[in-house]
Amino acid sequence: MKRNMAATPKKMQKMELDTKDRLLLRLLQDDARISNSDLADRVHLSPSATLRRVKALEDSGLIAGSAVVLDEKKAGFAGTAFVFVTLDQQKRGALDTFEIAIKPISEVLECWLLAGQADYLLRVIFRDTSDLERIHSEIITQLPHVVRVQSTLTLRAVKRTTRLPM
Repeated sequence: MKRNMAATPKKMQKMELDTKDRLLLRLLQDDARISNSDLADRVHLSPSATLRRVKALEDSGLIAGSAVVLDEKKAGFAGTAFVFVTLDQQKRGALDTFEIAIKPISEVLECWLLAGQADYLLRVIFRDTSDLERIHSEIITQLPHVVRVQSTLTLRAVKRTTRLPM
């Protein structure tokens, strides 16, 4: 279930984590679909205490949501490219316009604003080289304010995780 990631002032307060909370977070990062009773057994708490702790972690905003992670290759996406994008200007309006335009592009899995030579770094998935060419020439280069696009193709992932050290 995807949760609303907009935080209220109450949710912005830093939560003090004890060893049970950290263990809960490690276990949930390994398997977000673990049942509450199995989770309670693993952390040596009652199911109701475990549920209260998980709810508090969610309410604090530390647990921002959960998702199913798909295998990109099995889903038909043979490749990943990291794409550096340079804009014609770095004024707030140009950045905002680009960011609004990039968000609905489903092949762009991540978009990072950078400090450095390029303005943005994108993680893009593609089905084959002709699909990458289409994404590059028909989508990314046509976005507002884009003046340069440089792609780096990956050979394989050596390490990839969503797990934070807790």
